[in-house]
Amino acid sequence: MTSAKPVADQTHDLDSRADIHDLVVAFYREIVFDELLEPVFGEVAEVDWALHIPKLIDYWCRVLLRQPGYGGSILEAHQHVHDLMPLRIEHFEGWYGLWVESIDARWTGPFADLAKEHAARIGKTLARHLMDVTWTPSVGTAL
Repeated sequence: MTSAKPVADQTHDLDSRADIHDLVVAFYREIVFDELLEPVFGEVAEVDWALHIPKLIDYWCRVLLRQPGYGGSILEAHQHVHDLMPLRIEHFEGWYGLWVESIDARWTGPFADLAKEHAARIGKTLARHLMDVTWTPSVGTAL
């Protein structure tokens, strides 16, 4: 009897829309079960996942694959949430940590690295603009 290969042996780069779809869905599935982050997304932001997930897939396809289709303001959306409930460094750490774990579970390579680097930049930018603090990720790829 043969055993299944560990997920780590099955990794490839995050280089297709299907992969990005799988990443975004897996990541936000973890968010809804996270004690720290779920209240931000579910109770404060009242995210409609049926609308939000396709936008996020488009966003990451634009970032990673240079595909058109996303037009929005990350800062504006997060400013609204921050105004309702001030975000804390722990939110950025939790969000980024789950993002890195979601990527590392299935993907490796230049696009996977870029996704982690870009998320770190997003977190740093949001922390600076929303909270006037410097944040550096304590896990994954730091800038």
